[in-house]
Amino acid sequence: MPATIADLEAYLGELGIETKTVTHPPLHTVAESRALRGSIPGAHTKNLFLRDKKGALFLVTALEDAEIDLKRLHARIGASGRFSFGKPDLLLETLGVVPGAVTPFGLINDSPPRLQVVFDAALMANGEVNCHPLVNTATTTIAAEDLIAFARATDHDPQVIAIDEASRP
Repeated sequence: MPATIADLEAYLGELGIETKTVTHPPLHTVAESRALRGSIPGAHTKNLFLRDKKGALFLVTALEDAEIDLKRLHARIGASGRFSFGKPDLLLETLGVVPGAVTPFGLINDSPPRLQVVFDAALMANGEVNCHPLVNTATTTIAAEDLIAFARATDHDPQVIAIDEASRP
């Protein structure tokens, strides 16, 4: 059974990680998030659940407006061949979420770890990061360094690299 928001909040509390969660109507896309965001401070995310040619799974979390070239990203993060998007049933099985709610907080459900986690360096340069807390009817704000600590606590060692093609030299 996948973790609930209450399970996630309890786990973050056990880790000594402070967060703030705001509820809102369901948001499925970055565009919807922008329209209904209101005044939630911090960087907002785009999350991609990807599978490479050999079936390895990746969670890529970047700034919401990052330009990500999937035809080139695989080579930069050590994937075997080009990416495709993971199927909804695999997403639910791995992260415990449905499409439209992909989040690094889903790492709480990836046990034993199957995913390789990649955080955008530009995203992590922000003091606060906003992600869905396992559902798309809320947004949770977490300190960038605490997001890395959370990932490590779930036995994931995230890569932090420049993902946005527009910001690369």
